[in-house]
Amino acid sequence: MRIILLGAPGAGKGTQAKIISEKLSIPHISTGDIFRANIKGNTPLGLKAKAFMDKGELVPDELTVEIVKDRLGNADCANGFILDGFPRTIPQAEYLDKVLLQMNINLDVALLINVKDEDIIERMSGRRVCTNCGATYNVVFNPTKEEGICDVCKSAVIQRADDAAETVLNRLETYHKQTQPLINYYEKAGKLKVAEGAGEVEETSRRVMKVLGI
Repeated sequence: MRIILLGAPGAGKGTQAKIISEKLSIPHISTGDIFRANIKGNTPLGLKAKAFMDKGELVPDELTVEIVKDRLGNADCANGFILDGFPRTIPQAEYLDKVLLQMNINLDVALLINVKDEDIIERMSGRRVCTNCGATYNVVFNPTKEEGICDVCKSAVIQRADDAAETVLNRLETYHKQTQPLINYYEKAGKLKVAEGAGEVEETSRRVMKVLGI
């Protein structure tokens, strides 16, 4: 199964992608991860991307798609993949469609993990991260046993700047501007499926599996 994963920051895409990946034995491909791998490996594509990033410029869509195309050509993608973090805009989706056509790959589904904004804000503004080991908690859903202290290594846990309520609101505003047209794009193409992401991880996972028919 070939899946594009859509959803707001904090919707739980990464968690659900991991569950689907294990269930179907297909790779979860994060565009952030493949960018970092190409740059770290000094690949020709990575060097091109780094040249833009070093100048503080966005990597052009064409180059991003080439990096994605290179990853999709790996043997572990033969039976499918989950593409997370790309595309983010209509032009990127159109570039990706062309590449998939060139590779004779048919996209099965664009899966939207749908969570209300107020739930996203509660999730993300309540998130806390250990300053030492990186363990994550939530003051509502998964609090530390001792307030402000990591259960694992006993170091301090903090709220990251990205998780402050005002920052989350700004990120959601950007997400809606960019992604709503993308949702409409895949709906028009007959590829969109929606799973509600409210509640516990296990509940969302059951909905996802039902929507995907697996």
